[in-house]
Amino acid sequence: MTRVAPPDTPDAPDASSGAAVETFRALLTGPGQDLLASLRDYDPDREIAVATRLRRDHPAPLVSAALTQARLRQRAAAKFGPDAAWMYFTPHGVEQATRAPVADRRAQRFAALGVRRIADLCCGIGGDALALARAGISVLAVDRDPLTCAVAEANAERAGLSDLIDIRRADVGDTDISGHDAVFIDPARRGGRGRVFDPEAYSPPLSWAVEVAGRMSHAALKTGPGIPHEAVPGNAEAEWVSDGGEVKEAVLWFGTGSPGVRRATLLPGGHTLTGSGAPVGVTGPPGRYLYEPDGAVIRAHLVAEVAARVNGRLLDPSIAYIASDDLLPTPFATAYEITDALPFNLKRLRALLRERQVGTVTIKKRGFAMTPEELRRKLRLDGVNSCTVLLTRAAHTPMMLLGHPARA
Repeated sequence: MTRVAPPDTPDAPDASSGAAVETFRALLTGPGQDLLASLRDYDPDREIAVATRLRRDHPAPLVSAALTQARLRQRAAAKFGPDAAWMYFTPHGVEQATRAPVADRRAQRFAALGVRRIADLCCGIGGDALALARAGISVLAVDRDPLTCAVAEANAERAGLSDLIDIRRADVGDTDISGHDAVFIDPARRGGRGRVFDPEAYSPPLSWAVEVAGRMSHAALKTGPGIPHEAVPGNAEAEWVSDGGEVKEAVLWFGTGSPGVRRATLLPGGHTLTGSGAPVGVTGPPGRYLYEPDGAVIRAHLVAEVAARVNGRLLDPSIAYIASDDLLPTPFATAYEITDALPFNLKRLRALLRERQVGTVTIKKRGFAMTPEELRRKLRLDGVNSCTVLLTRAAHTPMMLLGHPARA
């Protein structure tokens, strides 16, 4: 992802970045494409032997670039599925790119808002730009890094979307986005020491992105899923998105007509839940069923809304487990049927599992000090049956709940 450069940073690429772009462009020629085709079934365990063989007929820099793409395409398959086999990447681009289903969902929402021309600032390798263009939106995709821009351009061309995607190498702070009806900004959230959690330490900072969003009819700012609620501007809708049960990002939306709303969106089903995000709810004892909300629901502070849907109550006001006497299937939580709800006692738990011949246990916990790995070592499991053990608190008392996933 691009960085907003200080005023005295030169715009001209240095020699190393120029060489990297030249080598990458060589991959797009006939010999480069032949090399990539030969690495379609790339095996990292055989890389040294493969590299030695290929360097007999190809320049060493081109072979290294092709091997890098083969490695990155394998890593990117988790985000881009089959498309990863033909796309181009950079190491940072794979790490920070939006997962394809999440990008598609955002693009569809922009299209539903009537957006026709959008500026994609900090576009990276172009994953979001591809999704936006596939939704019929014209995209100005901006990044400052020369190699990243070359990769994004190649991806747009390979996807047959060059007529809708204009790749521009520039500093996002100097980019004129007038004439566009929306902006999407995906700041870099990694630094030299790893992930960056402070929104003002993003590059560019969240405050800069919010100011730009305020000038547009519609805007979406991608942030980390751990963004504090107090950092969300009052005129923004905040959406937390999970894919396959894993929370991927939070997005601040402007111009949707829903200021102050908190939203949880679950993919691949596209289920969405909204509310005020107020962390409140009725508390009470365990019941026949226990619901574990999706991570996006928890991040959005919508646990109370899910509890209301399942006639439930929180075991503890600060813990995202919902007890209920009713089985009311919901996409926003996983239900477990509880057979035992007892104060935590390791000897008692071990005896129960031994008595029921449990050899396989799924351990979940919230608000409980012991880790699942630590508990598993102490259980001395032996048997043919399985069980789910949920460790938590109820009325400030450590609890162990035994059960299994509920059947609809």
